[in-house]
Amino acid sequence: MSTMIDKIKELIGEAENFNAQTKEEIESFRIQYLGKKGLLNDFFAEFKNVANDQKKEFGQVINQLKTTAQEKVNALNEALENNIEDKGVYGDLTRPAEPLQIGSRHPVSLVKNQIIDIFANIGFNVSEGPEIEDDWHNFTALNLPEYHPARDMQDTFFIQTDPDILLRTHTSSVQVRYMEDNKPPIRTISPGRVFRNEDISARSHCIFHQVEGLYIDKEVSFADLKQTLLYFTKEMFGKSKIRLRPSYFPFTEPSAEVDIYWGLKTETDYRITKGTGWLEIGGCGMVDPNVLINCGIDPKEYSGFAFGVGVERIAMLLHQIGDIRMFYENDVRFLEQFKSSF
Repeated sequence: MSTMIDKIKELIGEAENFNAQTKEEIESFRIQYLGKKGLLNDFFAEFKNVANDQKKEFGQVINQLKTTAQEKVNALNEALENNIEDKGVYGDLTRPAEPLQIGSRHPVSLVKNQIIDIFANIGFNVSEGPEIEDDWHNFTALNLPEYHPARDMQDTFFIQTDPDILLRTHTSSVQVRYMEDNKPPIRTISPGRVFRNEDISARSHCIFHQVEGLYIDKEVSFADLKQTLLYFTKEMFGKSKIRLRPSYFPFTEPSAEVDIYWGLKTETDYRITKGTGWLEIGGCGMVDPNVLINCGIDPKEYSGFAFGVGVERIAMLLHQIGDIRMFYENDVRFLEQFKSSF
């Protein structure tokens, strides 16, 4: 029996000295010692044949062998895991990457960038300004008198009164800031988000985007304005037929609404043009002399024109989108349709 104990002690020594580099080697060692058909089970089966006076010593060495083998397996597994982690926090960096889901630009951004590119081709730069604006830049400098309905709480989101601080109702406020900081000649467009206190429906929203243009130089005429708009509509829509309907804006005189001839080829054309074939895309006019004076520009020497278009309106036309609210719902099914554009 002492021969059996010596053999177990010899196995304990082998277990203590065992080393492995792979999980397979560790598993093979575990099965050899601790498996159902392993050495330990054989010794436990032999335990009943041991003489009573030797059972205590025999049991102790068996338990020692079991503990040694189990600790060795645990230590080797831990060392192997640490070795893998040392290669990098993310494991093997040479393995093939998982395919990433590519997003897409928002349709409003796509159209806005397209408008910017069109006007950049004829020398217009981009100007930006704050969305939280004061009364002077949003109303007073733009020739909107105190009694003008646009100043009413029903149309404008006021943050505070006395002094009036509000969310800008148009990007014309950016043009005022640009005229204050720059001397003519001026050729700039001001894209941005604007806010109006309106009921939300399929055709209107309290948040939307505008691109407004401003051109100031000597001897600028209404003909220059018409040719600029004609160039824009041709580049944007491929339509070269426009009309200018007389209108009124406090900051331009004369003022006009810009319509393009959309046509009546489909049922959708009938619906969006209300059967006329003409579609309004924005407003325009010659800059009012009072606005130039407010911005420190001499109206006797300089004249200019301004125009503004709604980005959502153009996006709805180009992509045949029937509801403006879809732009603000962040529905992935809707946004994924613009992946092919960038």
